[in-house]
Amino acid sequence: MRLAEGIVIDLEKTFGVLKFSGQRRERFVQDEDGNRTDDVKERTYDLKSMKQGMMIQVSIPAEAGVKDFKYNQIVTLIDPVINTVANAGFNRVETSWYMKAKDLVIATVPPKPQEKPNTNDKK
Repeated sequence: MRLAEGIVIDLEKTFGVLKFSGQRRERFVQDEDGNRTDDVKERTYDLKSMKQGMMIQVSIPAEAGVKDFKYNQIVTLIDPVINTVANAGFNRVETSWYMKAKDLVIATVPPKPQEKPNTNDKK
């Protein structure tokens, strides 16, 4: 199962401020025999999402170049899309979500202050 166009997201509403954490892995091109080559297909990076309160991963094509930003550098994604892959097996289906973008760049506009969730709700 695949979503035809993926899920196009609103970065600000979904993730808030994104901070660069580091490169997680490189994915390599395979030749016609299925052997790994030395050509990088895409790189996956860890980003801290202030809105989600957790680390997210995004894959960027190798053509965008290596991203070696400073730790906690505020960044933004160019044309991010979330998609799924489902694998059926016997009587169940496992679904994996992944996010890709055309590029990862340093944010040029200072971010708006994040609203902190109110944890002191008294009922």
